[in-house]
Amino acid sequence: MVKPLAFKGDKKVKKRKAGPTDNDTPAEKKPRDSAVDVQEDDSWVTADASSDINGPTVIVLPSTTPTCIACDAGGKVFPSELENVVQGDPATAEPHDVRQVWIASKIAGTDNIGFKGHHGRYLSCDSIGVLSARTEAMSPEETFLCIASPDTPGTFNIQNARGKFVSVTDDGKDIRGDAESIFFNTTVRIRMQARFKPKFKASKELKAKERISRNELEEAVGRKLNDDEVRKLKKARVQGDYHEAVLDVRVKGKHDKYS
Repeated sequence: MVKPLAFKGDKKVKKRKAGPTDNDTPAEKKPRDSAVDVQEDDSWVTADASSDINGPTVIVLPSTTPTCIACDAGGKVFPSELENVVQGDPATAEPHDVRQVWIASKIAGTDNIGFKGHHGRYLSCDSIGVLSARTEAMSPEETFLCIASPDTPGTFNIQNARGKFVSVTDDGKDIRGDAESIFFNTTVRIRMQARFKPKFKASKELKAKERISRNELEEAVGRKLNDDEVRKLKKARVQGDYHEAVLDVRVKGKHDKYS
């Protein structure tokens, strides 16, 4: 199920909980599933490699005022000013309008990527370099290659099927897809949701595995644990031999009891 996009400043809807009844018994507070935290992380990070690019993205242009590639409901593509930027740094950009967001997806068997707009149509570039988003299905004109910039880490040059590059005009008012070579105006940053970035996701999942309370560990073992045992079990969760470690601690506890 696709999660709706949330923007900075949006009010979060709180779910109402039913009040307790006379027949209710106090329930133990269940710890939040750490895997759920990883899946629901809607913060924005910068793509470092083309293999990172997936899911909701914002294509930040190299304009004086931070802007990004956007499209309206009719499929017109235009530069849209970004409001959620820290001190004008494009590396911190986040969208404030759904029109600024493109869903990136890999084309099977290739390095190419398709970008679907908020209205369900794909970013496209025709033979004379005009960008639009009016096509419901992908053809070569709706596929792009994101080439990492060798001199500026975290930036890309978007190449269309004809070998031309997407660029912003010097005045920042128009976006074209007919640049013959890579230069400053073709260099973009691609911001994406953290939960879709492979390295970030792996790091979050590793931290999630480490995050377990002493009470949970003691409940698994069936007795109180000392500090060394807690450290051992937490380390085992990260290394993947948690259940074996729990069994070892249980056995050790029985031996200590009867010695």
